[in-house]
Amino acid sequence: MPKRKRNPNGAGSITRRKDGRYMGRAYVTTASGERVRKYVYGRTWEEAHEELVKLLSNERQGIPVPDRSWKVGEYLDYWLEHVVRVSKRPATYDLYETIVRLYLKPGLGKYALGRLGVATVQAFLNAQTAAGHSARKVQVMRTVLSSALTRAMREELVSRNVARLVEVPEAVPREPGEWSTSAVRRFLAEARSDMLYPAFVLIFYLGLRRGEALGLGWDDVDWDAGEIRVRWQLQRVNGRLQRRPVKSRAGRRVLPLLGVVRDALKEQADRQAEWCDAAGDAWDAGALVLSTRKGGWVEPRNFNRSFTRIRTKLGLREFRPHDARHTCASLLAELGVDPRTAMEILGHSRSAVTLEVYQRASAASRREAVRRVAEALGD
Repeated sequence: MPKRKRNPNGAGSITRRKDGRYMGRAYVTTASGERVRKYVYGRTWEEAHEELVKLLSNERQGIPVPDRSWKVGEYLDYWLEHVVRVSKRPATYDLYETIVRLYLKPGLGKYALGRLGVATVQAFLNAQTAAGHSARKVQVMRTVLSSALTRAMREELVSRNVARLVEVPEAVPREPGEWSTSAVRRFLAEARSDMLYPAFVLIFYLGLRRGEALGLGWDDVDWDAGEIRVRWQLQRVNGRLQRRPVKSRAGRRVLPLLGVVRDALKEQADRQAEWCDAAGDAWDAGALVLSTRKGGWVEPRNFNRSFTRIRTKLGLREFRPHDARHTCASLLAELGVDPRTAMEILGHSRSAVTLEVYQRASAASRREAVRRVAEALGD
């Protein structure tokens, strides 16, 4: 009776277990370069063989097996602590940690990382939409998960990023508010006596972000050259105020010290000198251009409160402080300033952001265009 041929080296083998299931085994390479015996299972010989073929196919393609079996939740914790915390800005870490803690771990944490499938992630995101979360929030969930899985691919723990293969609702972007020049003038006139008046001038005249205005230091103001250097921003991160560099190279910019801006800052310097005398030893030597009466940093939420209070008092329509940048950009467009210059003034890192504002016609522009059509048609 002829002897049964042995499988060639590296082909693996399949045997039947006492419980009736079939087990395939083969030596494969791990992510750390070690050779280990890996096991796969199936209810029938054919199922075990199919799994063994997949295992050996990955081995031939140079795709290693993980050194350990990760759960999605375990890997997300590792990724946050050892990747995101050391490579991202604190505010970004806070956002990612919140999304992981509140949504990803409760919904996907129990699944094996290497077996996470498209259908599982799609069902999870569909459930988040059905629960009433906005399309934008669901998109952020997918983005955070995708970022983690991309890292897992680099560490050769998964062979594909399933988060990139799912569909999520399209978020409808919020139309930014925009005020007319007369509305801006009314607002600034009413804010004239407010301690944050210089910040309001900076966001409307120079298009600074809230954090950039609040993070401006006196050493960033060059009176002789007539320039302001935008280098810092003030943010609340991890429960405390932090003054950090602006987040992009484009955000670091030098802007002209316009007459109205110069006047507002001169008055602020005089006001701070009075506050310093009154506070005495309690005065904070690290005072920025915008400060409290004792030289402390201004809480960003207080900026928003002052802005909203003045807007409401005047009866002006809904308008976020950040929309002041859009108003500034729209004015630049209507005055014929070229997009490249506007991009540098506003500190946009991508020209597409500036062009989007430039391509959005103002209400006045639309009325003028329709008026010309009416004239052409003889109305």
